[in-house]
Amino acid sequence: MLIDQGHEVVGVKRGIKGLINDWTMPLDWMSCNGWAPLGGSVLGTSRRQPPRPELYSIAQTIDRHQFDGILIIGGISGYKVAHLMNANRENFPAFNIPIVCIPATIDNDLPGTELSIGTDTALNNIMHAVDKIKQSAVASNRAFVVEVMGRRCGYLALMSGLATGAERIYTHEEGVTLADLNDDVQGLIRAFESGKRLGLLVRSEDAHHIYTADFMRRVLEAESGELFSVRTSVLGHLQQGGDPSPFDRTFATRLAAESVDKVLELIETKDEHNQLYIGLQQGVFNFSLIEDFQRAMDQENARPKEQWWLSLMQVAKALSKADPVIDQI
Repeated sequence: MLIDQGHEVVGVKRGIKGLINDWTMPLDWMSCNGWAPLGGSVLGTSRRQPPRPELYSIAQTIDRHQFDGILIIGGISGYKVAHLMNANRENFPAFNIPIVCIPATIDNDLPGTELSIGTDTALNNIMHAVDKIKQSAVASNRAFVVEVMGRRCGYLALMSGLATGAERIYTHEEGVTLADLNDDVQGLIRAFESGKRLGLLVRSEDAHHIYTADFMRRVLEAESGELFSVRTSVLGHLQQGGDPSPFDRTFATRLAAESVDKVLELIETKDEHNQLYIGLQQGVFNFSLIEDFQRAMDQENARPKEQWWLSLMQVAKALSKADPVIDQI
């Protein structure tokens, strides 16, 4: 999103490719009419990060159109581009304009915010899919290993596992070991021997590069005997589609309103700390300096160093036990 000097026209450039190729889709007030039920993909997407030689072209485009501010709506790639522009302001003065990054990724893997736009919709999609799987599986004495998205951030796996009553949740943060799998196999065997008819294990896509969903299925099936059969379901890109949830629609509107107000404020005040990313923390919208973005990230795993939801893992473990003790929570 680009804000012109008169603050009257808002335009869209589809990612960094648009800034390089100087392609703009001008918008007036009614151009966004009917967008509420649409997914964010309508804006276009690009995970490509420009190499250093292309920064000059981007700076030229910003100068030529006299942009006063930029809103970047996206995930880690968009934040990295904003950080790159911030780091090169001395070399390219055109980059010294207000920039605000708005978190929009189903993975919920950005710092400075408890939630990102799209995460709630993806979580609802996973829940509905798993509920359907459970309805069919309960008639057949069957265990399912369901793989969800999230890369190395286990938010979707943990929350969907809690919401659907999974016996086990595998995330990259906790890792997976052969001892874990053995304990889970034995637990399922005891449960099915006691009359259980359905087992559910939820796995984040990058939980482990060797212990894949199919590997887990084969281990469970080999050890299950005649007690239960095992299937896998890799939910894939259906998690990314569908109509945005009511929460995501209102959340996106609130983030955008706060961000536009902040950009206009920064234009007026000419504050040198004018490149930020917004987030929701404990019910309040906060802004953080984009220059601090890299320090807030676990660079190796492309996720925030602090993830508030990890404390809920103990709740999930306690709820999955046959006889949980209250002090385990």
